[in-house]
Amino acid sequence: MIPARAYRRRPPGRSYDTSADAKAYIPKKSCHGSDNLLAPPYFVDDMAAMLQSFLPNSVHALTAALALVCLPSVVRAESADELIKQGDALEVKLQSSDALEAYLKADKLRPKDARLYVRIARQYRHLMVDAPTTEEKLRLGGIALDYGVRAAALAPKDSDAQLSSAISYGKMLPFEGKKEQVQCSIRIREAAEKAVKLNPKNDLAWHVLGRWHRVATSVGAAKRAMASLLYQALPPSSNEDAVKCLQKAIQINPGRTMHYVELGLTYQQMGKCDDARKCLEKGLSMPNQDIDDSNLKVQAKVALSLLR
Repeated sequence: MIPARAYRRRPPGRSYDTSADAKAYIPKKSCHGSDNLLAPPYFVDDMAAMLQSFLPNSVHALTAALALVCLPSVVRAESADELIKQGDALEVKLQSSDALEAYLKADKLRPKDARLYVRIARQYRHLMVDAPTTEEKLRLGGIALDYGVRAAALAPKDSDAQLSSAISYGKMLPFEGKKEQVQCSIRIREAAEKAVKLNPKNDLAWHVLGRWHRVATSVGAAKRAMASLLYQALPPSSNEDAVKCLQKAIQINPGRTMHYVELGLTYQQMGKCDDARKCLEKGLSMPNQDIDDSNLKVQAKVALSLLR
């Protein structure tokens, strides 16, 4: 039933658009002291009462749902924080797929977050480890690289954001062609050096730079000359620079297995067997913390067997 004050009876033979009726509904001043050219307060109340009497329950429910969608951005940000925390906890347990799912949900709530993109890129790289084919490894690596590049663009002064693409290039390097390997190698060094400059206490950046020196130095003079002739010249590298970088990484974070194994492999390449054995054995004695630690320890065992 329509409330008594829901509408006014129209005078016989006249419509609401006549000038007399229009003027009757326009007050000189509103209740707020300003001219109101829309409707007086009592007319708005009447119209609201009339509309509410016609609205079904489903429309009220829709209104409530729309109100939830239009919650302040602060609430959405808090939800993203919770998802990121979940992802971080899952990553510590080396549950990359579940961590990635949480991070991707957070990305929908908080897009263009450089730190979040670094996390997402890392999970895609982790998934490369168990990918069954080269094509799948490169596909996952390409996605990781894309997120890393986006993170670097969003946060040009963030060390981890700049480093992300270097790590992705490094993971993809063994599966690329010769030309792409040369290009990736140059980009790895550039990104790692930039990350170190932005944050000299970033142990992972020092590790990546040290590994780059070791791998680049292992390329013989003939191959370097061929790469320079056919593709692009590789930057200079040395085992000594590799040792300095890796020792710096250990100084910053002595609890990371990968630093000791990489330093041991560098000493082995230099022919320093005692130093190599010491570092490799140290790495093997440490618990696995990163998803690559298991494969690194296999590599360390092979290197140790060659030293004995």
